[in-house]
Amino acid sequence: MTSDSDAVAALRREIAGLPVVDARARQSRMAFLAALDHLDRPFDEHADLTHVTASGIVRSDAGVLLHRHKRLGLWLQPGGHIDPGETPPQAALREVTEETGLDAAHVTDPPRIVHVDVHPGGRGHTHLDVRYLLRAPAVSPRPPTDESQDVAWFTLVAAIAIADPGLRGFLLTLRGDGLRPT
Repeated sequence: MTSDSDAVAALRREIAGLPVVDARARQSRMAFLAALDHLDRPFDEHADLTHVTASGIVRSDAGVLLHRHKRLGLWLQPGGHIDPGETPPQAALREVTEETGLDAAHVTDPPRIVHVDVHPGGRGHTHLDVRYLLRAPAVSPRPPTDESQDVAWFTLVAAIAIADPGLRGFLLTLRGDGLRPT
């Protein structure tokens, strides 16, 4: 079993090696790494107002999956808090299933972080969001009744046009990845 300090060190290395896709990504990476310097339990949402969250940027032959956040009204990738005993890649998969009703899988083994964003998370929290690229079947989302019902597949161009600015820069990098549709 990996200790929290080993997990944080691995997280730090992975984030430090991410390509910078835009100014927001650069600022988020710097803020994320600085926050890891002072957080005792970065994966525990109850340990500090600033904590790590995980989300999945989901692709399929149907496009990019986004949902409109219930409180924020923003079009985002599914994601949320990391449960006790869970790794960030596991949390990303669980959150996608919980928020969309779809089963997804990481596109790489082992799962790799593809993007990070630091943003306000409500109730005074700051989310240090690690994002994974996932694949899911091109079927209609089936979100549970207690989740946002505004969940849909978008072409990459449409997703770029409506996505939250914290996601938009990364979506722009997907244009040449060969995954359909654009």
